Amino acid sequence: MINQNQSDNKQDNINESIKEFGQIPLPQEENKNDKPKIHCLTIIGQIEGHITLPPQNKTTKYEHVIPQLVAIRDNDEVDGVLIILNTVGGDVEAGLAIAEMIASLGKPTVSLVLGGGHSIGVPLAVAANYSFIASSATMTIHPVRMSGTVIGVPQTFEYFDKMQDRIIEFISKNSKISQKRLKELMLDTGKLAKDVGTIVIGEEAVKEKIIDEVGGLDDALKKLYELIDENKKLKEDIN
Repeated sequence: MINQNQSDNKQDNINESIKEFGQIPLPQEENKNDKPKIHCLTIIGQIEGHITLPPQNKTTKYEHVIPQLVAIRDNDEVDGVLIILNTVGGDVEAGLAIAEMIASLGKPTVSLVLGGGHSIGVPLAVAANYSFIASSATMTIHPVRMSGTVIGVPQTFEYFDKMQDRIIEFISKNSKISQKRLKELMLDTGKLAKDVGTIVIGEEAVKEKIIDEVGGLDDALKKLYELIDENKKLKEDIN
């Protein structure tokens, strides 16, 4: 009876973790297995930042993701992180903060764009050590667009301009696309109807050197295991 209650409590915790964070905790009983332990981080819907979005919106809350990343960095049982993206974008500052944390995590990371990785989803995708995109997935690259206020200060053109420069610098630093080409895609007036920007699909994102490779879940996991092995060998050599 006690074992049954423990099993029920464990399942309740798993269900709650899936509901709140879109993740499944690492199975502790499998630690004796030599297979690397990975953490799956999902970034879906709209990135919610300083402003709470309506309850009907599917969101990824940065106050949930940031503590997760800190815990991952401090957990010796986690060997690497698989980041699954299907996002329309959202709060620029929150998204960029998450991207910066992923890029500086200190553990092997692989991202996989499924469905879409739009707007601030682009920096999030390239923040990983290696990035994949499904052949049918799309990415929208456009200039920074925001409304309202941030921390009570009205946004100015200078704020938009500096924020956009930060995003361009981050993407080019963490991918193979040049800043010049990225700006061209952002400011293209012929690729988005009645708007400025560019939509790239699957292979196009790879050809533009934004994403490393077209692939799916199996490809992403294989690459992550490969990076984990390389990281372990590097640590052994240092020691």
